[in-house]
Amino acid sequence: MKRIIVNSNEAGQRLDKLLGKYLNLAGKSFLYKMMRKKNITLNGKKCEGSEKLAVGDEIKLFLSDETVEKFSEVKLQKVQKKQLDIIYEDAHILLINKPSGMLSQKAKETDESLVEYLIDYLLTSGQLTQEALRSFRPSVCNRLDRNTSGLVAAGKSLAGLQMLSAVFKDRSLHKYYLCVVKGSVAQKKTIAGYLSKNERTNQVTISASELPDSAPIRTEYEPLAQIPGYTLLKVTLITGRTHQIRAHLSSIGHPIAGDYKYGDPAVNAAVKEACQVHSQMLHSYQMVFPVLDEPFAYLSGKTFQAPVPAEFTRMFGSLIWTKKGVV
Repeated sequence: MKRIIVNSNEAGQRLDKLLGKYLNLAGKSFLYKMMRKKNITLNGKKCEGSEKLAVGDEIKLFLSDETVEKFSEVKLQKVQKKQLDIIYEDAHILLINKPSGMLSQKAKETDESLVEYLIDYLLTSGQLTQEALRSFRPSVCNRLDRNTSGLVAAGKSLAGLQMLSAVFKDRSLHKYYLCVVKGSVAQKKTIAGYLSKNERTNQVTISASELPDSAPIRTEYEPLAQIPGYTLLKVTLITGRTHQIRAHLSSIGHPIAGDYKYGDPAVNAAVKEACQVHSQMLHSYQMVFPVLDEPFAYLSGKTFQAPVPAEFTRMFGSLIWTKKGVV
């Protein structure tokens, strides 16, 4: 017999959904049959599976250990050890400075991504057990392109995941980026257009007028510093679409240095040789939280920043990082 006491990461969902996580190799028909025969009970009573669970509820599986083992599998991918650059951590959330070259989430089954490194970190530090992974998996709540560095927010608890998902969805959490672009940009500006995505090539195009299946986009940028041939911009996404910053700036003649998909090959070669730049010069450097209700009121209005990669300081030196609140 196996006894499950519902915790805060499991509460709020239907019983049958939770059972499907614990016995993830069993079919639904088996689970419902076991409930009908009272081989699975909720708080000592017969159950149907539609019951919504609360913290402290007791589920009993009157099944042999062999049966539970047969129908239960915890998938845990072995990954290389990574030292995560954690900017902030509490019981519910993590803010991580993702390096360029790391996937935020898997693109295919064999990939290693920040999600897997996060789970490995939590297991290694004793904040998570393999048993807990049966019913809840911590995850990231925003994605950065592989070659974009900077802040990624992750939920360690269900409550943390739900809060982060909500503030990203309603765009009340403000994100700011730094990027280095080709050419001279003299004024702060907001630009608009329409973005179309080719799912086959995972590439987007920008147009001035609406096209079938295109989405409206708006991007705000502000110049912070210049060197001959390049401008450092602070960018705010008013809308958030795939590759928006990279494609939108490229479409107006200011491609990002080091961007091999939307950039200028001549610019990339020149900046690589002159400034030892080996990555895409786009960095998600700041997050500002909105006013939040309990239990997350402690994060209200808080600002978090990720240190800039070395390539930025090689191009612009250390002096500019004290201007206009960059650091």
